Amino acid sequence: QVQLIESGGGLVQAGGSLKLSCAASGRLFSTYAMGWFRQAPGTEREFVSAVSRGGSVTVYADSAKGRFTISRDNAKNTVYLQMNSLKPEDTAVYYCARHRGGSIDSAREYSTRDFDYWGQGTQVTVSS
Repeated sequence: QVQLIESGGGLVQAGGSLKLSCAASGRLFSTYAMGWFRQAPGTEREFVSAVSRGGSVTVYADSAKGRFTISRDNAKNTVYLQMNSLKPEDTAVYYCARHRGGSIDSAREYSTRDFDYWGQGTQVTVSS
């Protein structure tokens, strides 16, 4: 069984930064691509970013491009999301997820159907 545990959320002022972490259990972490999603109240869970199993390929939603950076440390079984220049509209619960495969296509869009294991989420609140 795979467990994903997010941390690093909190309350920050607009323009500030946060770094989310997601620690994964299991010996096969480096086999799979990983991703981040977010969900604001009353909305569907939306894709934020993903990283290939080796970390060399990344993809971002338009809302995250230029502000967020995804990375991973396979030695620590951890994936990160560095979020800069935060806006009130970034307020949401952020979820870490494991992709069903190891590769990421930076030219395509991703949805929740592409991922099979999920963390419990961490709240990010950006005040104006």
